[in-house]
Amino acid sequence: MLNFYPGPSKVYPEVRSYMVDAYDEGFLGTPHRGEQFVQLTRETVSLLKQKLNIPQDYYIFFASSATECWEILIQSLTKEKSFHIYNGSFGEKWCEYARRLRPKSEGFRFGINEEMPVSQLEISSDTELICFTQNETSNGTQVSATTILNLQNRFRNALIAVDATSSMAGLNLKLIKADIWFASVQKCFGLPPGLAVMACSPRAIFRAKQIAERVHYNSLVFMYEKMLNHQTTYTPNTLGIYLIRRILEDRPIVKTIDKALTDRAADLYTFFSQFADFQFLIENEEVRSKTVLALQGNERLIDDIKKRALHHNIRLGNGYGLWARNTVRVANFPAILDEEYEELKRFFLHYYA
Repeated sequence: MLNFYPGPSKVYPEVRSYMVDAYDEGFLGTPHRGEQFVQLTRETVSLLKQKLNIPQDYYIFFASSATECWEILIQSLTKEKSFHIYNGSFGEKWCEYARRLRPKSEGFRFGINEEMPVSQLEISSDTELICFTQNETSNGTQVSATTILNLQNRFRNALIAVDATSSMAGLNLKLIKADIWFASVQKCFGLPPGLAVMACSPRAIFRAKQIAERVHYNSLVFMYEKMLNHQTTYTPNTLGIYLIRRILEDRPIVKTIDKALTDRAADLYTFFSQFADFQFLIENEEVRSKTVLALQGNERLIDDIKKRALHHNIRLGNGYGLWARNTVRVANFPAILDEEYEELKRFFLHYYA
């Protein structure tokens, strides 16, 4: 099965042997307060900073998912409200979740073919946390590094949190331009779901200490205190952390991966532009995602593409949210091989050219 689903997606084939190694090396039953786990965490944190270009003074944490990171950040870094900027389903869900915890939280929706309108944002001075999704998986858009820098320059007092689930470990993100970045591992990390990585700036940790929220097992202050000793607040996904370490050991730095994904994204956009019966959901090339392509057509055609592809052992991504019925999504993640995309191209040329 060729898997182009935008998450959970294809895992690196080496994961199979890594899992056997984890069993043989005793990691699956190792105590999470023991030296073997502590050493694993220490090495994994070091590799994350080295391979993903994470600033050395940022703190690394592990959670169960990006969704859990939403919760951690709202409960531990806000007392009153956050502000959410979004153009798709996942950014909107984050806003809705925040309002359950902090009813005063606010949201701003912008168009899918627009750049984030930083100059138009009206964010009050008492906003504690500004949140957005760097790569909106539901519609195939992304926020540029320049836009993030402009946001940082305009709103210097509030912390900035970025959901980078469809880009971390694939794109060379400029993490210094925001305070918190996080991602689940089932996309560009090329790993099974069930783990998330979160990087926090010293300023974010200082803020967490000021608020001193300690009523949850995953309160950020608790997580920080435990990770000083390379431990977690709960019994963690040790296998997932082990797999991150092994994948990072065997992969090049993210700058190299970014170059390959960027080149392949350009090739895929050029390829799909030749078809007359469907088009890109995102018309503005400046905001198109490099890791998730969204193709739009009439509902009957989109349904036919997905079913016919599956018949040929090709799994494409369903549409999502507002675009559930009239789009199909194609992942451009590092674990997927170039020759697999060539087969995908042959499929589309044979049936839809």
